[in-house]
Amino acid sequence: MKRLTSAGAVAIVAAAGLAAGFTGTTAGAADRTAPLPASGFDQPAAVQAEKALTAQTAAALGLASGEQLQVRDVVKDADGTEFVRYDRTFNGLKVVGGDLIVKRKGEAIGQVKYNYGAKAVGVATKPTLSQSAALAKGAKAADFKATGNKGTLVVFVTPTKPVLAYEVVTTGVKADQTPSVLHSFIDAKSGAVLAQTDEIKTGTGNSMYSGQVSIGTSGSYSMSDPSRGGNNTTDLNGATSGTGTVFTDPDDTWGSGTTANRQTAGVDAHFGAQLTWDYYKNVHGRNGIFNNGQGARSRVHYGNAYVNAFWDGTQMTYGDGAGNARPLTSIDVAGHEMSHGVTEATANLNYFGDAGGLNEATSDIFGTAVEFSANNAQDPGDYLIGEKININGNGTPLRYMDKPNKDGRSYDCWSTSVGGADPHYSSGPLNHWFYLASEGTGTKVIGGVTHTSTACDGSTVTPVGRDVAAKVWYRTLSTKLSSGSTYKDAREGAITSAKELYGNDSAECKGIAAAFNGISVPAGAAACGGTTEPPTGDNLLKNPGFESGAVNWTGTSGVVTSSTSKPARTGTWKAWLQGNGRSSTENIGQSVAIPATATTASLSFWLRIDTTETTSSTVYDTLKVQIVDGSTTTTLATYSNLNKNTTYTQKTFNVAAYKGKTVTVKFVGAEDSSLQTSFVVDDTSLVAGS
Repeated sequence: MKRLTSAGAVAIVAAAGLAAGFTGTTAGAADRTAPLPASGFDQPAAVQAEKALTAQTAAALGLASGEQLQVRDVVKDADGTEFVRYDRTFNGLKVVGGDLIVKRKGEAIGQVKYNYGAKAVGVATKPTLSQSAALAKGAKAADFKATGNKGTLVVFVTPTKPVLAYEVVTTGVKADQTPSVLHSFIDAKSGAVLAQTDEIKTGTGNSMYSGQVSIGTSGSYSMSDPSRGGNNTTDLNGATSGTGTVFTDPDDTWGSGTTANRQTAGVDAHFGAQLTWDYYKNVHGRNGIFNNGQGARSRVHYGNAYVNAFWDGTQMTYGDGAGNARPLTSIDVAGHEMSHGVTEATANLNYFGDAGGLNEATSDIFGTAVEFSANNAQDPGDYLIGEKININGNGTPLRYMDKPNKDGRSYDCWSTSVGGADPHYSSGPLNHWFYLASEGTGTKVIGGVTHTSTACDGSTVTPVGRDVAAKVWYRTLSTKLSSGSTYKDAREGAITSAKELYGNDSAECKGIAAAFNGISVPAGAAACGGTTEPPTGDNLLKNPGFESGAVNWTGTSGVVTSSTSKPARTGTWKAWLQGNGRSSTENIGQSVAIPATATTASLSFWLRIDTTETTSSTVYDTLKVQIVDGSTTTTLATYSNLNKNTTYTQKTFNVAAYKGKTVTVKFVGAEDSSLQTSFVVDDTSLVAGS
């Protein structure tokens, strides 16, 4: 049934509902080659099939005795390639951060991505700290009065090593009425608090700005949408617990557009959930939050004058705002909160460190994408978060994606200090990346709002379009990232995803990479161009982009420089060899150990060459790339004045032959008696895969 109503009320599509079309910028014909989800893919059945193979997979991966795999998710491309996510246990203990991704086709296992590179997670399982002491530390670490506190031993994987820990789960309600299910990880020997994360993910957005809309309901006129997995919306009526009561109506005409009618907030929440379901289904081929066809509940009228909304692992919950006058039930809020669920079901990003910022930004990105896809005239798409609710009391939005630091707290650019910030602020660089990739640098009016963005490296970023950026990030989230992923992992995953979606040397890939340059995330092994997928893993070289000066590098003094005479590829520092215009030699190198367990090892760097030599046939000045293994020096390549290229290009070499050895990666420059040639090296990487 479809009933047209007056402005401020709602037109309902019973059972079937209306699908929302995506209106973002498209990338063109290249998109036709994208590895779309397999037609008719049954995710629950695929998970069950993989569960029967866990022991076989563990043996194939060479996991240690006592380690067992647990399947969490399966993503399948149309060509049959699968990305299988596993969690692990060790001697019966849950391994927090032991997740891994196996890329396979049929029974053949391709790449394996271990969170934090932790292939082995074995630890001694006898604690020094008592459980009661751990519980006390967990309760003390909570910023609310606990109503429940329990703990169990786990293996907790840190960025450097796995440790035995207690996972203490403290429940309660914060002073602002937000419930909390706080997980504190307490070192079972030292008693140190290793990390904390809360199951309740909070966010904010606009309210009551969608006007007359169509929503899916059941034939009995209840806010339950069978066409979208049973998405339903309930009224908590001021309670802070329970499921609430599903909204019903005698004539299928809902709300009045004001808070005087309790249904209005329910309409906005239900409509937002509907749009979010349709966006993920139509754009990314995802069948609901958990990709299993099941809907989720939206609860409205939570608490009293509660100024927030949150995802708790199973459902969305919305407060009525200050004075119970501005319910936080809107399109971008629904997109934000439901996307926390998508993140939980895929990468399961931590809510601390770099991963916390990636988690929160992912919800901002897809909340924004849903807002654009809605194409609602009363709430047009833009890159402002919470612009309608006036939560700051001065008309400003909660966050800005074009320039995150405009809120005075978020970060525009990535650095090693970003991970220590609250996830709502460490999300800034990735939000900034999404804007740069979508819209580029410069000033433009979007959704009636003036947006202005500049790149952290001063470059001009040419956009690839919002649709491309969103598709690349969804694939990165669903097939590349794990719980402890960093901004560097995000760059590696996004570039690889762009290559898979649009081609190795595509404009889309280059634009995605340029946007990461624009937020100062240094280059790793993944790069546009070439035909092979880089090995996954951490960069074994220290200070690879020279941003700490000559730290960890040895050689000729002054080679590592921040001089503005020659541009760095990213940041401000680089290695500048030669350019003297006289007979001389210079070198720079670093010792690095390549694990004996490596099955692949790749050395890469970016090189820029300019010269005043005029010949096109004679070599006068050279740069040699070498591996020094004890007394043996092997030259991998020689570049000269004939290779002049004033734009940085990436060079990559297979160095797997040196696994199990400690070698020196060395760059050696030589110049003749006149006319300079400058060899500028930046963003080095040596990555080993296993």
